[in-house]
Amino acid sequence: MEELVEKEKKTILVVDDEKSIMELLVFNLQKEGYNTLEAYDGVTAVEMAINEKPDLILLDVMIPKLDGISVCKKIRYALNISNIPILMISAKDTESDKIVGLEMGADDYITKPFQIREVMARIKANLRKAELISTADIMGSQKNEDKDDIIKVGDLSLDLKKIEAKVKGEVINLTKKEFDVLKYLASQPGQVVTREMLLREVWEYEEYVGAIRTIDVTMNRIRDKIEKDKANPKILITKRGVGYYVTDKN
Repeated sequence: MEELVEKEKKTILVVDDEKSIMELLVFNLQKEGYNTLEAYDGVTAVEMAINEKPDLILLDVMIPKLDGISVCKKIRYALNISNIPILMISAKDTESDKIVGLEMGADDYITKPFQIREVMARIKANLRKAELISTADIMGSQKNEDKDDIIKVGDLSLDLKKIEAKVKGEVINLTKKEFDVLKYLASQPGQVVTREMLLREVWEYEEYVGAIRTIDVTMNRIRDKIEKDKANPKILITKRGVGYYVTDKN
């Protein structure tokens, strides 16, 4: 029985060149029952992602040899590894830094100094989301083609099987998280969804401390890609002071 439990443990790759941060994260991860791998530079991180296949990567931006943004980009695009959640950690808290991280394929962005409780909550949420996606993929591969694989709202079309978005027939290059956000909103067109609801249902956060801004950054990035005129959006609409919705009146 002990051997079975050991096999079910999730493995987290922690990438940070600050020894004190590494020790803090590793100690708390192991305390929560995770296996841990440690990398102190970007080159080693990429090698471990390929060879060890961790269940999640906790990735600092400012690391030697290959910075965290480049590591994320290499894992997602050059190596085409899409099933490992990547949580970026950075002392930079500007919108542009978050946009770059999310654009390169990161699933989440945590700023320093952080509360360890918040980090653990986000790790659990992203692992849970990855498991749900994996289960859905397995079940989907066992089914025949289904008309419900397509969501169409006005000019926006989402192919759930291909994880592909189109606007007026033109393919839009979205990250997985951006696609998930649009999928959630497009499945209920015209209905305003709050930031808290998105964090709970798409990011699967149980706590929202420091995370609300992530929604606005993601929405701005999606608009950059799907709207012809970002200042006058026709697809993804903001309800000031409330949240967002996908309009069915294009």
